[in-house]
Amino acid sequence: MKKPLIFSFTLLFVLFSCNKKQDNTDASSGSGDEAFLKLSEKYITESLQWSPQLGVYLGLHEYDGKLGHYSKSDLDKRTASLKKFDQELTAIDSSALSKKTYYDWKILKSNAKSELYSIEDLKVYHKNPMVYAGVIDVNIYIQRNFAPIEQQIKSIIAIEKEAPRLFKEAKETLQDSLALPHINLAINIARGSASFLGNDLLIALKGVKNDSLMKAFNETNKKAIAAINDYASYLEKEKLPKANNKYAIGVENYKKMLLYQEEIKLSPDAILAIGLQELKKEQQSFNNAAKIINPNKKPVDVYNDMQKEHPTAADLIPHARKNIEAIRQYVIDHKITTMPSDVRVKIQETPAYARATSTASMDSPGPFETKATQAFYYITPVDPKWTPQQQEEWLAQFNYYTTDIVSIHEAYPGHYTQFLHSNAAKTSKIQKVFMSYAYVEGWAHYTEKMMIDAGYGNTGDPVKAAKYRLAQSGDALLRICRLCVSIKTHCHGMTVDEATKFFMDNWYQGDKPSRQEAMRGTYDPGYLFYTLGKLQILKLREDYKKQEGSNYSLQKFNDAMLDNGTPPIRILREILLKDEKTWGAIL
Repeated sequence: MKKPLIFSFTLLFVLFSCNKKQDNTDASSGSGDEAFLKLSEKYITESLQWSPQLGVYLGLHEYDGKLGHYSKSDLDKRTASLKKFDQELTAIDSSALSKKTYYDWKILKSNAKSELYSIEDLKVYHKNPMVYAGVIDVNIYIQRNFAPIEQQIKSIIAIEKEAPRLFKEAKETLQDSLALPHINLAINIARGSASFLGNDLLIALKGVKNDSLMKAFNETNKKAIAAINDYASYLEKEKLPKANNKYAIGVENYKKMLLYQEEIKLSPDAILAIGLQELKKEQQSFNNAAKIINPNKKPVDVYNDMQKEHPTAADLIPHARKNIEAIRQYVIDHKITTMPSDVRVKIQETPAYARATSTASMDSPGPFETKATQAFYYITPVDPKWTPQQQEEWLAQFNYYTTDIVSIHEAYPGHYTQFLHSNAAKTSKIQKVFMSYAYVEGWAHYTEKMMIDAGYGNTGDPVKAAKYRLAQSGDALLRICRLCVSIKTHCHGMTVDEATKFFMDNWYQGDKPSRQEAMRGTYDPGYLFYTLGKLQILKLREDYKKQEGSNYSLQKFNDAMLDNGTPPIRILREILLKDEKTWGAIL
């Protein structure tokens, strides 16, 4: 799921429960609700003023054309503001809040701590040049027609005018020596962003007839491109020679990430032990599927043979488009979950500036968007500059079976379906702004296994069905490897080369995709949440099934999950399970 790069908020949606005891639709209010709501409005306003591009992403267009300020003094002001909010939120008597407001209080309290942790403990604005590299992101203004094109261009101009100021602040704020993987990724993102402004953006606006407006745009666009390229050159000349490999966040910060973002109190090593155990189990599932396809070959060789069954570079996107409707219909016909809308997702190439960090992603409209409601499912195409081997390795990831698994994850019944349910539900403004990484990605990953378990791809041909299971298992191995590599990288000192080898040995992919995954792990330790979230959902489903007995159905469980927003799964246990004694058993 595509998110603004520099924002890392704790996310939490809580709606209503099918359990009457935990019914969040209760209209009663607590004596402390009014005071909290005033504080929460102030918090949201200040947060979106700090991160106006997040406001645009959410569909709040009073933030159009605005860019945040990240100078040292601005960071100091934001830090002081967050500390004050943290104190005020902590001082609230939560027992005086209604149930729904209580959950909103938990959202903001965790969010304030999480952002403080990001600024003070991780020092992302001082240590990670990536947070600035992709900020001049104007894709949304040409991707979605939420305003007349002339107004969209004015917003683009306003943002691009801020580029020199932004990169000046970046140079002044970034510390002298930065982590090598982050520098290289930042350079790639910046170059991709400049390429987008100088190519894709110009093509998108070529039909605009307003000469004076386009003249102003072209002048500003050239200056913005120059500023972005200057930033990339600055990183190459000034930061690469002084680079370090200190990208690990450390055990204590890792514990804070787990607690503040997902209410998880397990230690990193305890989670790693679970991950390594899951890796063995999934490898056995992988081997079993491979034996059905060809018992006379090694499982890895069977997998490699299957991966050769892939579209050409030119047919990559058309192939994904061809199958996605059949996947959606399968969800409906087999009562996997209800489909709240007939609006379809649109598949297209990942924008150039985002290709350095994305294989495939979902870009859904914001929860407050009322005009431009199209969702985009992005797939990163082959780069013609890659070597023939690198191109083949990339396409192998998009073999015919895996591509369907990716579409399940991104669209039906994964991210896009989750968005449709959340958007259709009645949630507070707070609940629409923040969401859980582990639930969002855990849900999408869970749907891959759930759909294959429900028979998708099994048309009576055992070999074909086994290929779908092998593809699903291969993707599961990727996410389990992410969990293991995340903890090993940030808590045990694993290097990028060692992480790359770990992916190659246990995910069975080539160097190019494995190294990209290893690099992602240096700046996104939270990518362990794909597997961790999936495991939490499977545990919750097991407990819910025991509770419901003969009243259980897969659709009932999935709808209950989706119609209660996207909170940390620990909160969903409170909403869906009647027995309080079971709430803490997250895995």
